[in-house]
Amino acid sequence: MVKSNTNRSLNRLWEVLLVSTRLGFTSFGGPVAHLGYFHEEYVRQRKWLNEKDYADLVALCQFLPGPASSQVGIGIGVMRAGILGGILAFIGFTLPSVLALIIFALILQGLQIEEAGWIHGLKLVAVAVVAHAVAGMAEKLAPDLPRKTIVLSALAITLLFQEAFTQVIVILIAGIAGYLLYKQQNSPQVSPLSFPLSRAFGTVCLALFFSLLIGLPLLRETFSLNWLAMVDSFYRAGALVFGGGHVVLPLLEREFVPSGWLSEEQFLAGYGAAQAVPGPLFTFAAYIGAVISGWKGGLLATFAIFLPAFLLILGTLPFWNTIRCNPHLQGALMGVNAAVVGILLAALYHPIWTSSVLEPIDFAFAAILFSMLMYWKLPPWIVVLTGVVGGIILSSFHL
Repeated sequence: MVKSNTNRSLNRLWEVLLVSTRLGFTSFGGPVAHLGYFHEEYVRQRKWLNEKDYADLVALCQFLPGPASSQVGIGIGVMRAGILGGILAFIGFTLPSVLALIIFALILQGLQIEEAGWIHGLKLVAVAVVAHAVAGMAEKLAPDLPRKTIVLSALAITLLFQEAFTQVIVILIAGIAGYLLYKQQNSPQVSPLSFPLSRAFGTVCLALFFSLLIGLPLLRETFSLNWLAMVDSFYRAGALVFGGGHVVLPLLEREFVPSGWLSEEQFLAGYGAAQAVPGPLFTFAAYIGAVISGWKGGLLATFAIFLPAFLLILGTLPFWNTIRCNPHLQGALMGVNAAVVGILLAALYHPIWTSSVLEPIDFAFAAILFSMLMYWKLPPWIVVLTGVVGGIILSSFHL
């Protein structure tokens, strides 16, 4: 019986790794598309969980900061094969894009990319992608006047006060505003979910999450170590980002570009390239880490930016049945989500727009790329290739 249980556990772990790896190679299109791929694979085909459980898990991960699609994958791995299953689900889904972006960063090392036409094309791809994300998120997350006001306020504050912790303050204020504005909404009717994690384990994970969030900046100031500074910056970005991978852009840009870790051209080139690979956009951190410190830096950056996601999903799963029934917390989340739209809109203007749209023809080309995503519904990799070719052509107009 023990041997049979062991074999069953190993088979489940192996199955989780194989399925998640295949998804890691084929899941293009951003977090919303990833959730669609997960639903088709895990719910409809393999029936690892039912529709209601999947919807509740997605709701939890949208409630948390960090990469929602990655956290859903981790949660499904945990439900299927325990903590090790969650780790393998993460590795399979994430590793393909991590390796691709590290290789891209290493290829760029030593090249003078600032004047390359294809780099300019990737910058314009970034304009189109973020504009597309803003349009989609605004429609869903800011449908009424109070939340539209939160969007505008977050946009203004983020642009006028470009400090490292501005986004954090904006998110906190928006959460309070959402709590006050929407605290009277009705509690949802939900059924309890079961996870193979104890509340004691969840408490330890949450305590570790906050300890690192507070302790890493103190250690960074005490010990002048480059790798420790990298871990702190990436961990903080992964811990404080609501709304998915696109929102991590302004946090990472302000952490690494002004301090000289990498140039703005290198940053936006990597962001554009990240649109061409499958998997979570948070793997953009692997590119930045590799530019700074080779392949080891890429792996360290990946570990640091995804660690908060792990600790949060493992820490909150045991408490989710209580959290999701609280209307006050849901109201705060509505305010936070609206602020995310404003932060992303600010990022669209600076640094993306200001460093990419230099001539009227740049705007026209960016509009074409945006339409390819928004209206023609073309895959992101086609948009990236179009941007690269178009950037080379456009470079002749900037001479």
